[in-house]
Amino acid sequence: MPRSNPWPLPPNPTNFTIVNRIEIIPTPPPPIAYDVIVEAGALAELPRLLAETAPGHHYLIISDNNVASVLGGELRSRLEGAGYRVSLLTFEPGEASKNVANWAALMEAMVAQGAGRDSVVIALGGGVTGDLAGFVAATYLRGVPLVQIPTSLLAMLDSSVGGKTGIDLEAGKNLVGAFHSPRLVVADPLVLRTLPAQELRAGLAEAVKHGAIADRAYFDWIAERATNLLAGNPDDLARLVHRSVEIKAQFAAADPFETGPRKALNYGHTIGHAVEALSNYTIPHGYAVAIGMVAEARLGERTGITESGTETALVSVLHALGLPVEIPAEIEPTRIVEVARRDKKARAARTRYTMIARIGEVARTGAGEWSHGFDESTVVETLALSIGQIMV
Repeated sequence: MPRSNPWPLPPNPTNFTIVNRIEIIPTPPPPIAYDVIVEAGALAELPRLLAETAPGHHYLIISDNNVASVLGGELRSRLEGAGYRVSLLTFEPGEASKNVANWAALMEAMVAQGAGRDSVVIALGGGVTGDLAGFVAATYLRGVPLVQIPTSLLAMLDSSVGGKTGIDLEAGKNLVGAFHSPRLVVADPLVLRTLPAQELRAGLAEAVKHGAIADRAYFDWIAERATNLLAGNPDDLARLVHRSVEIKAQFAAADPFETGPRKALNYGHTIGHAVEALSNYTIPHGYAVAIGMVAEARLGERTGITESGTETALVSVLHALGLPVEIPAEIEPTRIVEVARRDKKARAARTRYTMIARIGEVARTGAGEWSHGFDESTVVETLALSIGQIMV
């Protein structure tokens, strides 16, 4: 015999009585301002910088095992020597670690270390660490202060700036996340001296993207200085980081929550993220973005959105930097489109693509939108022309 419901709903409820109404009068949020310090030797000044911009009772450094073994102990000792309370929390390196399980484990570790709302998270590492540790900071106790210390070129010139944090799901990359701006970003180019060539190239891909969407002169400068950049010339790398941070900050400041112009920063990422995921993250993020930029330029030229010759210009500079420009032969175009459907940039169940009109200028739609939708058949046909071999 079915049990009766102790709280039955009235039949066909059409009229409701408002018992209480709370009126909240919105006020404009204060501007979010923070310093991005790009300077050789800046890490030596970290205790002073923290005291000025992110004072806290307890600093929790979050880093992957590789970076922690090289820089984590030194940074911890430096802060403890200045009288700070410090904990070092680590996780396995790689994009595969940017998941719910590691986020939860780090949150539990924060609790175990007695972290309170007067604690500060320090993200020490590349883009994966910045995203994961940033999401921990955004969600622990509904948000604690965050300091970004990027140790890869890609993180220095792109992912550490702008306040995006997040983790991946099996369905796709960065599908869970929050906007949580850091109190401070410290990019010390001296830590790039031992950066593997593959990671250096991955960062250079994002710099090319910045030139492609906003600055033709910068794009051309990267092409001219390709040899020096690949050789790790410190002056050229410092200039590269400075200019890319300026471009990234310009878009992020104008559109903190990515409702308009900040979408320009997604150039190459819709297809790039799909390629990255379908490779099981064996293709580094920057390499996937390089592939995505070329494929999306080809799509733009075929649909009349992008100036003829743009794809050739991109291929030329990416080749000079030793980056791939073709989709690996084992990845089917239809699978890329399927994965792209689940991209966080999709709207009304339709995949959206950032396009450029020409090198240095983003293409907007006739309605002024910053991203474009296409028939999937057109995308598949274009991707089929982009199949080849990848250089890693």
